[in-house]
Amino acid sequence: MEYKKIKPRKIYEQVAEELLLNIKNGDLKPGDKLDSVWQLAENFQVGRSAIREALSALRAMGLIEMRQGEGTFVREFDPSMISLPITTAVLMKKEDIENLLEVRKVLEVGASGAAASKRTEEDLTNMKNILEKMLNSVGDEELGEKVDFQFHLAVAKASQNPLLVGLMNNVGEMMLQSMRETRRVWLYSKETTSQRLYDEHMQIYKAIEAMDVRRAQDLMISHLMSVEAVLLENVVEEK
Repeated sequence: MEYKKIKPRKIYEQVAEELLLNIKNGDLKPGDKLDSVWQLAENFQVGRSAIREALSALRAMGLIEMRQGEGTFVREFDPSMISLPITTAVLMKKEDIENLLEVRKVLEVGASGAAASKRTEEDLTNMKNILEKMLNSVGDEELGEKVDFQFHLAVAKASQNPLLVGLMNNVGEMMLQSMRETRRVWLYSKETTSQRLYDEHMQIYKAIEAMDVRRAQDLMISHLMSVEAVLLENVVEEK
């Protein structure tokens, strides 16, 4: 009889699962600040690189967020989000990016169509405010990536479908990482600029405002395909 070979667990996975357990049992609550990388390394008696990998995995799962100049904090979460093993965290390999982009297309094209059909004046105001922030974020990469995701989430909220919003939030950190890499490429690309990114979002907004379901969907798929082309061509080849 043949048995499957047992692979040794990586140190960062053990660290991440220990932190995950602390979140599950309430020792670490939403809003709590984690110790510094140096302190965690001392506490776990492991290298700092293992701590950073563990934090990256938890961030990809949407359980923690890293605030510039402040530290790392536990996020508000849905218990269903933490049923996945640490090893499912996306680490931005080629097939992970392709799968992520496929999920984005399935979710967001549908969301944009539903938003065009069901959006409220409050939804439009929210999206318009985000677009204004996006326009003012030129040169500020951190703000740009933040408002980029906020816009896509606002479209999902405009669908009036809480399940869809929940799905968007569940993959939020992975999408944010994807957008971060995409924005970095676009901002320094000769062919594209942050203005093009703003323009594409504005066109989607106008279609939703006009309640043009087909156009909203067409513009969203066109936008996501542009993201896919730039990301796979420029980011993946560097890996």
